[in-house]
Amino acid sequence: MHKHAHQPRLTRVVLVLVALAAAVLYLARPPPIEKVRALSYAPDQIRESRLKTANASATLPVRAAFVILARNSELHALRTTVRQLEDQFNVRHNYPYVFLNNEPFTDEFKHAMEWATSGDCHFGLVPYEHWSVPSWVDNVRAKWAAATMDEYVPYSGSSSYRKMFQSGFFFRHELLDHFDYYWRVEPGVEFTCTIHGDPFRFMVENNKSYAFTITLREFPATVRSLWATTSAFRAAYPDYVVPNNTLRWLTADNGDYNMCHFWSNVEIASLAFLRSEQYMAYFDFLDRAGGFFYERWGDAPVHSLAVAMLLNKSQVHYFDDIGYYHRPFQNCPTDPDFNSQYCFCNANRSMLHHPDSCTRAWLDL
Repeated sequence: MHKHAHQPRLTRVVLVLVALAAAVLYLARPPPIEKVRALSYAPDQIRESRLKTANASATLPVRAAFVILARNSELHALRTTVRQLEDQFNVRHNYPYVFLNNEPFTDEFKHAMEWATSGDCHFGLVPYEHWSVPSWVDNVRAKWAAATMDEYVPYSGSSSYRKMFQSGFFFRHELLDHFDYYWRVEPGVEFTCTIHGDPFRFMVENNKSYAFTITLREFPATVRSLWATTSAFRAAYPDYVVPNNTLRWLTADNGDYNMCHFWSNVEIASLAFLRSEQYMAYFDFLDRAGGFFYERWGDAPVHSLAVAMLLNKSQVHYFDDIGYYHRPFQNCPTDPDFNSQYCFCNANRSMLHHPDSCTRAWLDL
């Protein structure tokens, strides 16, 4: 009896000690990575807006911005690109720029972009959770996949984070919260024609949610299971697939994926579309499958499959008059009068004539 009388007291002591140990471990745990970054970086390294006095009283017709994911080392290539974009279009409109980087931008980068642009400039640091391997992804398998793909797929070892970010996270950055449309721009591209009118206004006035200039085919090795995973999503969420979809544009005669996609290096699109319940459900479905790291699924085929599945054809537009070159491909207007007056590209070398282009098939839908 005496022995058993002490058991409840002993149990309480053990429970108290366990609780104290758990509390100590909780308090001693490493702080969340974003808190560490906040302590490591100055506030203007995490987020900074450089506004131009001349734009203070201006009201833009569309809440839109150019979105550029760039490294500090890409400054000089980007400066050339931005100068062309300004000369060919934005100097007449003053749309703002959002620059994003997974490392803080240097003052040199910020000053150069501030001087090169007519619109306001916003610089942001990509949150760690938007540029890291999810907890459910097998790191060993992902690294092995990247290493084996290096032999035959360009940039496979370094692009998984970038592709995942461009597919499902860039539009969640707080610097984009106040915008409705975006125009993606890549460092080193060329804008080879004067851009008449305002593509952003065109998108709004004509109820367009996505626009492109170039189509081509993907490396099959990078999307081995993307079509099957997308088919599984369609089976799980049949109500998300719109009636007048364009999935037939992406479907081969045998029912598999034909590798066609919109080249997302230049795209103009509605942020409401990417923020929609349907697109977010699709991205989360893909993200859980791990293909961004196991196969290097690209943002271009992901965006293309989403557009084909979730948007009506009438909501998608081909900007055939925007001259654009990103080595080795280009879109060059084929109308001889327009080309001779407003462009400096060779229409005979336009991607439209390339055997790997899918644009004519799109136009035939």
